[in-house]
Amino acid sequence: MADLPDVPTLLGAAVKALGGSTREGQQTMADAVAAAVEQREHLVVQAGTGTGKSLAYLVPAVRHAMATKTPVVVSTATIALQNQLIDRDLPRLAAALAPLLPREPTFAVLKGRRNYLCRNRMQTASEDDAEGSELFDARQLSSLGRQVARVHEWAEDTRTGDRDELVPGVSDLAWRQVSVGGNECMGARVCSFGQECFAEFAREATTGVDVVVTNHAMLSIDMSQGYHILPEHNTIMIDEAHELVDRATSVATGTLTERSVTAAAKRAARLVEPGISERLGECADGLSLMFTEVPEGRLDHIDEGLAGAVAAVRDAAAACVAAIGPSPGELDPDTASDRRLALAALTEVREAAERVLESYEPPLRDRTEIVWLTKAPARPPALNVAPLAVGGLLREKLFGDRTVVLTSATLTLGGDFTALARQWGLGREVAQEAAERAARAEAPGTPAEPATAAGTGASDGSTGTGARDTEDDDDGPHRAAGEPRWRGLDVGSPFDHGRSGILYVARHLPKPGRDGLSEAYLDEIAELIEASDGRALGLFSSMRAAQQAADELRERVDQPILCQGEDSTGQLVRRFAEEERACLFGTLSLWQGVDVPGPSLQLVIVDRIPFPRPDDPLASARQRAVSAHGGNGFLSVSATHAALLLAQGTGRLLRSTDDRGVIAVLDPRLATAGYGGFLRASLPPYWGTADPEVARSALRRLAEKAGAGQDESAA
Repeated sequence: MADLPDVPTLLGAAVKALGGSTREGQQTMADAVAAAVEQREHLVVQAGTGTGKSLAYLVPAVRHAMATKTPVVVSTATIALQNQLIDRDLPRLAAALAPLLPREPTFAVLKGRRNYLCRNRMQTASEDDAEGSELFDARQLSSLGRQVARVHEWAEDTRTGDRDELVPGVSDLAWRQVSVGGNECMGARVCSFGQECFAEFAREATTGVDVVVTNHAMLSIDMSQGYHILPEHNTIMIDEAHELVDRATSVATGTLTERSVTAAAKRAARLVEPGISERLGECADGLSLMFTEVPEGRLDHIDEGLAGAVAAVRDAAAACVAAIGPSPGELDPDTASDRRLALAALTEVREAAERVLESYEPPLRDRTEIVWLTKAPARPPALNVAPLAVGGLLREKLFGDRTVVLTSATLTLGGDFTALARQWGLGREVAQEAAERAARAEAPGTPAEPATAAGTGASDGSTGTGARDTEDDDDGPHRAAGEPRWRGLDVGSPFDHGRSGILYVARHLPKPGRDGLSEAYLDEIAELIEASDGRALGLFSSMRAAQQAADELRERVDQPILCQGEDSTGQLVRRFAEEERACLFGTLSLWQGVDVPGPSLQLVIVDRIPFPRPDDPLASARQRAVSAHGGNGFLSVSATHAALLLAQGTGRLLRSTDDRGVIAVLDPRLATAGYGGFLRASLPPYWGTADPEVARSALRRLAEKAGAGQDESAA
């Protein structure tokens, strides 16, 4: 790499070209990323909002890719960040670095096949083929038909076939009529439209580029399959890394519904004897009947009737696969398509049924998968099976043969990286191991600490599989006993949190109840909004609480109240940003998806600590698993979940160095409960108070200043 400019030089040129200013945290992070890549050592970096972390990892990534002639993969959790990297950050960076490099850096985006139009599917799909179409009334089907027709019109003009370019979008049901998953695709060599395939174009576009941008779901699919979709690479940057475990778990979750079994039977009916496919269709009816008999929620023990229905589905799907048999060789495109779609649907159903039944074979304490039944109001019942932990998968498939940099604004929970590192399948940090070795050296008579299940377990329920390596080896990302080497770094934030933000905990309020917001909570919210003259983002633990607050507050305050669900989230956030005195209330997606700098947001209200629901099947099972192996299940799972969301949600307040405001947590347990210290240690160092008048006075001063600024602007 000696013939290329070093990272500080490239970063300085990029910052200057983009009109930015030098930031100490950004330079520190860029240097650390470069060192980690060169030394083949995994790196975990917390970089607060305003650090400029995208440039801090993109610059070393581009340099490494050009020096080694191998691509670097960048993975994000959200479409918004993915689009920002492709549409804004990378084009500007490439242009800025081109004069200093042998050529202009190149980049491409790769999404899952389901995100692209399939011309063959468009040719064969119809409303009659819509999965579960018999469940929709004529008006809904007419709407579906109109949406599909609009996609066909768009298909005549699009150059990428990327669903994200279709504005306004269409429903998932409509998109399924014009797309296929990876397991449904017959392959470009067989397909009549193989030479016009948008997904193949996207994959080809990644060949030979320096940076490939993808998402966590795609990355998880790439890890879990027997073959790779992403181009061969040895370095990956994972942004929004706090989302990695949830996205990997979602990809690894199997689902069984009456609709999925019926759809598989219909596809099989085109290829097998009627009696064989009809048997599978009858099994769908039996499964649906058993769903009515079983209560929703986690199923630690499976009812005999449900077990029989699931086994019948498994056996009937396997019989259909056997009847279809091996490929007879050359097939016409239509038959090849029918065969591929049928086998994909049948395999998905059979494997989900097998996983459900096999999950019950070990004793409860030793199970590695959890099964639960969901019965949502607008959706058919679904039987789900998911891994208790994905740390083992990540340890083997992600960290095993490449260098990984994980970054986010929120990675230290309770003051360190331990909680998330364990969920990712990482062991002890290098610095921690060094300190332990030094301590043992000072006390030579002390035996080495054994690697126990509790000591190496993942906080999401994993009990660990590899012993901790305690030797100072130099073999790259691999550890002698299987745990990857990694270092942690917190580069801080350019914000002065103690001067810019007040953390107000309403210690005087009662603990939150289960029957909605109490009168005391509604009074507190009204007083805060009046003091701030609106400009408030209300983050609630449930949609019911958000709607209750919106309905009640509209009767009490003059400021406009917007509530999630009344329009698209994007439109609501835009209105909130544009109408300075407006308030926006909502739930989960607003905790992480709002970026509104300036005086439109000066108050963040959190109604309660965002613990997972007690009946959440995955969280409760993971908590129990940790406790069963000697760990603190509540702290490892529930408190960690709450700390992550609380840090993300309160992080909505300060989005630029000029922002000022108040975070009001109405839940007094943040100040009074024993775990409150862990949660507060997961937040930036805001100036704290429990005095409501201090918080309201600060909000009044900010509102007066914002109002004066608005008057001057109008004048």
